[in-house]
Amino acid sequence: MGGKYYGSYTLLIPTELRHGRDVAPHKRKTKYHVLSCGAPSAKPKGGATLDIFSNWMMGLSVALQPYNIMIAVVGLILGIIVGVLPGLGGANGCAILIPITFTMSPTSGIILLACIYWGALYGGGICSILFNIPGEPWAVAVTFDGYPMAKSGRAGKALVLSFLSHGFGAIIGLVLLTFFAPIIAEFALRFGPPETAAVMVLTFSAMTRLGGKSALKSLVAIFLGFILAAVGMDIVSGKLRMTFGTIPLMGGFHFIVAVIGLFGLGEIFLTVEEGLKMEGVKATVRLKDILEGLKELVRHRRILMLGSLIGCWLGIQPGGATPASFMAYGFAKSSAIDKDEFGKGAVSGVIAPEAAGHGAGTSATLPMITLGIPGSPTMAVIMGGLMIMGLQPGPMLFKEHADFVWGFIGSIWVANFLGLILVLAFAPAFAAILRIKFSILMPIIIYVCAIGAFAVNNRMIDIYYMIVFGVVGYLFKKLDYPIAPMVLALVLGNMAESAVRQALIMGRGNPIIFFRPPIALPLMLLALFLFFLPTLSKWKKKLSAKN
Repeated sequence: MGGKYYGSYTLLIPTELRHGRDVAPHKRKTKYHVLSCGAPSAKPKGGATLDIFSNWMMGLSVALQPYNIMIAVVGLILGIIVGVLPGLGGANGCAILIPITFTMSPTSGIILLACIYWGALYGGGICSILFNIPGEPWAVAVTFDGYPMAKSGRAGKALVLSFLSHGFGAIIGLVLLTFFAPIIAEFALRFGPPETAAVMVLTFSAMTRLGGKSALKSLVAIFLGFILAAVGMDIVSGKLRMTFGTIPLMGGFHFIVAVIGLFGLGEIFLTVEEGLKMEGVKATVRLKDILEGLKELVRHRRILMLGSLIGCWLGIQPGGATPASFMAYGFAKSSAIDKDEFGKGAVSGVIAPEAAGHGAGTSATLPMITLGIPGSPTMAVIMGGLMIMGLQPGPMLFKEHADFVWGFIGSIWVANFLGLILVLAFAPAFAAILRIKFSILMPIIIYVCAIGAFAVNNRMIDIYYMIVFGVVGYLFKKLDYPIAPMVLALVLGNMAESAVRQALIMGRGNPIIFFRPPIALPLMLLALFLFFLPTLSKWKKKLSAKN
């Protein structure tokens, strides 16, 4: 990106990669080594596409390095295990293992975290289909027909349909990410503080829908996340705030410690209270099941594509995977000829939500990497990991660390294909983990959580913070408050505050600066529309009832 064009083609290669070394992006002195053929000429027609393709190939070369492939396989295996075990999920798996990435280069570290996420997406289907226990909210929809298929003796076929649908949804999301991320990043370079603040307001307005029926609960979660993010030192004046004279609070609450407690311990407390028992269907994946699954995908190709597109569209919105899976299931049921089969083991009932879930999970990377806005709780955790590594997600990442960005995108391609192979080959082995007694798994998970919290700053008080956040997470789940908006507000709190205060300084205190055309104005208007949408919907229902 940004290189000159020489003749018919130009290849931009990071100098360190050309010599076979993978150096951390922030340590590189020379950005690119230019290989070209022919005399200088004007930029050819379609040059932007060729530039994206060249960078994509460069990213694949980074991802296919032996060490990074090994990291990807380890991350996928851990991710599948995390996805199979109810109560963990991709967000908690990434949060617990972020301290491990401190000793890695940023490229290898982000590959590990991302592969945990992709593995968790694949593994979630195993738990839902064989045990009727959705480990994530987006995996609920597949239990409607996946578990009945497994109970009727078609467990292998149901797993194959789930995995292949995940793979297809991932490909659609990856095409969107690969070819549209640079365009969005280029456009986002025009953003100033008012535009950035408008994007933040739009994000928080969209997050109000994560509270289900109650937008008020989402607002409460968002404000609590802002309060937690504000503890410590003021980012402008440098003064302490909300520390109450306590020295440990001067550094604020570390994002990783909070996430481990909210997601990890909160789920474990809830699981212990419910006395979860895991008794499921045994399954084997045979070659016959794979061939039949491929035929079913071809037969239901329209549902497969529809589910993938719905997932990609809703995935760029915060928390989009859950509504995407339910929406795809609804579309599949409404357009099916055999509606009576739904709920009894319909093939379309497995294909649609699984394709939508993985499409949403993959496309959630797009706003995080281009605008610095995570599209899901797991992406918020990964974004926090990037910040710890000294890399700020956003449009400048494409300019300053293009090799890192494209290495990350290339690793997503490699990881999703490797993940598909792993789950097809070893699904029964991963499912066997669920047969371990929860009384044995629980202390191991808590111990790993404590190690992860302690490793952040090597302080015992972080473990106490983790326990407190675990209680908060448990109470949130009992009272039906969404955790995702609070987590995203905790991640984006300082960034949003900085953008708002800089914009007000630019506008000399006049809030009209947030409605500055041509970018900030439509974003703020859209944010206001999304914020008041639940209220407008209620008024519309009341008017319809009166008439």
